[in-house]
Amino acid sequence: MPLIPEEPQIHEKAQGPRATPASGRTAPTPRPVPGPRPAAPPRPGRPGPVRPASPAQRASRDAAAKPGPSGPAAAAAAPSAPQIQLIPATPEGALDAAEEAVDLLLESGRTPGDVLVITTGEPHPWAAHELSFGDAAYWAQHDAGDDVFYADAAVADRAASRAVVVVALNGGAEAAAVTALTLAHSRAGSLLIVCGDPQRINSVLGAGV
Repeated sequence: MPLIPEEPQIHEKAQGPRATPASGRTAPTPRPVPGPRPAAPPRPGRPGPVRPASPAQRASRDAAAKPGPSGPAAAAAAPSAPQIQLIPATPEGALDAAEEAVDLLLESGRTPGDVLVITTGEPHPWAAHELSFGDAAYWAQHDAGDDVFYADAAVADRAASRAVVVVALNGGAEAAAVTALTLAHSRAGSLLIVCGDPQRINSVLGAGV
């Protein structure tokens, strides 16, 4: 009779082998390991796409070569055309506007010898004063080149080029304005300032410059 209660212990042993297959399931864990290994072989095959990078470098070299020819062309065009600044003024106020422009130029660092002023109507008081000592003395001031020089449009063709030319349209005939602006444009090295009626300036600039 005491042997009968020991039989349920045999069922517990049957549960033992069920645990063993669970431990056996841990064996397939090395299977993912060979998976990442094939990823390594494509890396040595990547030097192939590196070759297309070289044509990109060639394209950059070609792009660097393109600005080369444009550089000298821009440099050649720069000195040929001075900047033009228009200052609206009536014929009566054009000379005063030109004087203010000269003062601003000198205050900004321009030397007096850099500035030439051309008038189309009444001559500048300085020019009238210097001409009272004779034509030779007047042009001697011009040749010295150490001060602002004022010239009438009728004689401005004798004036040499200067960095800045200021034109005062203070009256005179239309031909005088055309002559003054044409000469001023050719004599100005970097800056041309025109003081006068904007409509007249635009019409003269279109016709004479």
